[in-house]
Amino acid sequence: MLLAHRIRLDPAPVQRDYFARAAGTARRVWNWALAEWQRQMVAGQRPDAMALKKQFNAIKYAHPDWLNADGQPWLRSIHRDAHSQPFANLAKAWGRYFAALREHRPAHRPVFKKKGRCRDIFYVANDKLRLVGKCVVLPKVGPVPLRESLRWPGKIMGASVSREADHWFLALQVEVPEQVALLHRSGDGVTGVDLGLSTAATLSSGEKIDAPRPLKAALRRLRIRNRRQSRKVKAAKVASGISGRIPKGTRLPVSANRTKGARTLARLHARIACVRKDFIHKLTTRLCRENQSVVIEDLNVSGMLANARLARAIADVGFYEFRRQLQYKATRYGTTLVLADRWYPSSKLCSRCGIRHGGLMLGERTWTCDHCGAQHDRDVNAAINLQRLATGAFAAQSALPVASLAATPGTAADIGSAGGGKVTPVRHEHGQQDGSGQEQNDAHF
Repeated sequence: MLLAHRIRLDPAPVQRDYFARAAGTARRVWNWALAEWQRQMVAGQRPDAMALKKQFNAIKYAHPDWLNADGQPWLRSIHRDAHSQPFANLAKAWGRYFAALREHRPAHRPVFKKKGRCRDIFYVANDKLRLVGKCVVLPKVGPVPLRESLRWPGKIMGASVSREADHWFLALQVEVPEQVALLHRSGDGVTGVDLGLSTAATLSSGEKIDAPRPLKAALRRLRIRNRRQSRKVKAAKVASGISGRIPKGTRLPVSANRTKGARTLARLHARIACVRKDFIHKLTTRLCRENQSVVIEDLNVSGMLANARLARAIADVGFYEFRRQLQYKATRYGTTLVLADRWYPSSKLCSRCGIRHGGLMLGERTWTCDHCGAQHDRDVNAAINLQRLATGAFAAQSALPVASLAATPGTAADIGSAGGGKVTPVRHEHGQQDGSGQEQNDAHF
């Protein structure tokens, strides 16, 4: 099983400088390869990543664009892995684009990378690094201290060095033996999880788990620091005599205060992301460790984010990241992950008698069943219905489909399919019925 371990580095100033230059090299080579790829496509040729790599290798030490002020090839100071991997990454990006076109899915072409607007990252091959305790030996820079040791034994398949705010991280991809990668569960329960905004997750046991909402908590500080940075950029434009939009190719003078403000803003964004990620990691690990089956809804997150009023709150909870982590952790714990159909009316079904309450509006958080008189909390009722969807209970009374045992599609990092199945929509099996109300919302989005 392939697992990744991301470890923070403690590089010296000279090593930090090399990391920044290596990431810039990877970015520039990507832009050169993409421009050449597009030029060949316009000319009617069929570009190939390996051919582009050979073409680049023929000019990288001689072409004036790749020589420094002294006429020397500056690429010699950067390890070759940093400027060879972008070609393979570009081939994968174009492959995903054409695959999406063939499957009639939304497709996006690879785009050029701009300094400060893209992720700083470069690749290191597995045979070019070695681990010595809490230290990694990288080419061109030597030993770099690690904040922690590698968690798993196994063969290192590759690594990448990336920057988040002003911290550098080493991500190691390790081929771990299956007996080490698989983990033991502490319980064998079956739980339904209803995701929401007022409460991040509601379990079928009635427990409600609130999200920390780090973006909402830090929004005031974020706006203040954004305004400060905007004023610094405006002052740089005035000093350069630029009014209006900055012309393409123009670089503003960089002051020490502007650089310090950008780092402060980046650290705040990184802290927001870390708080959200920590909450989701702890919750998903708990659900997979304590249950043999977990049921969630197949939410249309991209469509929900199109709603301007709810987009910030939805992104602050992290619906898609919650599902992604559940999928790969279910594989390690041997947990069955069941995805209820997007239109399954989990909130409208009475969890006691199974009768559908068709007039339930989005703002109604509690409702009473007209058939049996049971009073329901909207989120708890939805979580109970999701739980019963997996266990097959009440299937005869309410004509609910039983979850299949097929593999759940789409797992993280190509580790493998999580155990579980995708539930067949109720309306497809039992005639056309009113759905959960998301059809109208989806049309609105």
